[in-house]
Amino acid sequence: MKKIITLALCMASVGAISAQKSVVDQAAKLSGKNAQIEEARKLIQEAAANPETQNDARTYYVAGKIEFDAFDNSFKKQMIDPNSVNLVEMGGQLINGYNQFIKAMSLDSVPNAKGEIKPKYSKEIASKISGHFNDYFNAGGTFYNEQKFYPEAYEAFMIYGAMPKQPFASKEVKATPDSVANTAYFNAGISAWQGQQLEAGANAFKQARLNNSDNFQNFIYELACWQNLAQQDSTKVDEAKAAIFEIATAGHDKFGISQPIFISNLVNSLVLDGQLDAALAKVNEVIEQNPDNAALYGLRGFVNDRKEDDAASVNDYRKAVSFSNTDFETLKNAAKKIFKVGTQKWNNIEGATPEQRNEIKTDYFQYAKEIANRAKAMNAADSDLNYVIENIDYALETFFN
Repeated sequence: MKKIITLALCMASVGAISAQKSVVDQAAKLSGKNAQIEEARKLIQEAAANPETQNDARTYYVAGKIEFDAFDNSFKKQMIDPNSVNLVEMGGQLINGYNQFIKAMSLDSVPNAKGEIKPKYSKEIASKISGHFNDYFNAGGTFYNEQKFYPEAYEAFMIYGAMPKQPFASKEVKATPDSVANTAYFNAGISAWQGQQLEAGANAFKQARLNNSDNFQNFIYELACWQNLAQQDSTKVDEAKAAIFEIATAGHDKFGISQPIFISNLVNSLVLDGQLDAALAKVNEVIEQNPDNAALYGLRGFVNDRKEDDAASVNDYRKAVSFSNTDFETLKNAAKKIFKVGTQKWNNIEGATPEQRNEIKTDYFQYAKEIANRAKAMNAADSDLNYVIENIDYALETFFN
């Protein structure tokens, strides 16, 4: 009697497995029938949710094939009549198909009971994905133009950017220049940025940077992602600090002072971390290599200001403004610092001679006004600068009359 019950249970189990495989078979029969793609997807979802078939490579192979067959059918129609297809739907089929095929390949490489790995679908999958390589870039463009920035455009561009380094990629795909892949990564980052997904954007820009990107904008956008993340999410501050230092260091190593934003962020990162001596050492090193760069002296003035070394800071800013091509921000910061130190000296002027008073007026207040006027000629609308000028004028009118 027990044997009969056991046999019945075994038969029931076989029946359940057979039923679920039948579901996958039904889905496979619908592959290529675009009008029935939703029905095919539902069948695959059922199989993927069932323990009997959810770890079977064939389930996801069929799922991926459904998507790629739908894309291929629409692509043929597009060649005849471009207006007869929905490009957004086609892009979705490419992404769905890729994700399903990747899962199928991972299960296709699981060792059998004997410890052997005998892939059944992986070769066909690799060929299919590689054959649609350029379609992913085109899909990313379609999604972006339709303002489907994230996740659609982002995912399509990321798949394209990563594929040349995938082990399953064809020789032709692997031969893709890094610069081309990096363009896709950059586009993915911009898509995430537009979709307000800053962490995803930072990741895309990082992939391009680590893939030897020559696009300095890629580095700048990666910095911007982390700077905004730190402002929006207090839990990301420490991670952002580390990331900004890494990006700024890589950017400075690659572009030098041709892109001064990187040395500025690098030094600022050290300052924020309390490493003032390291920050000063770094600026000194770069100044030694570039002694005629006004912004670098301004940067050292900033560091010395944070070190509370007013004399050194003022000297640096005086040196910075001695150049004819000093930038606006350096001029503004120099005017602020020299005016501030002049005010401190004036407040401690008790017992000073008329000559000493006039020296403070000339060397600090009037000099700060001259510097501020140079900055104003570059940007008259800057409210911060105009506030500084108002304060300098008030001091000149009040203190020396």
